[in-house]
Amino acid sequence: MIKNGKKLQSFERELTRKGKPNFRANLELIEAMYTEAVALGIFPLKDALSGIDVDIRIAKAVNRVRKSP
Repeated sequence: MIKNGKKLQSFERELTRKGKPNFRANLELIEAMYTEAVALGIFPLKDALSGIDVDIRIAKAVNRVRKSP
């Protein structure tokens, strides 16, 4: 359980600032996730537009939320 959220945010910002993106490692991660999705039967999609109506409703709701007060 997180007890000090501000401290955690500060740590994450610092870690992000120090870390340099590793293209090869990121590409390997994406390929591994795709391979797992294929193994689980998620990809290839049987119907690419299946559930698009739900995605559109969620996008509309999210886009209505104001960014700042």
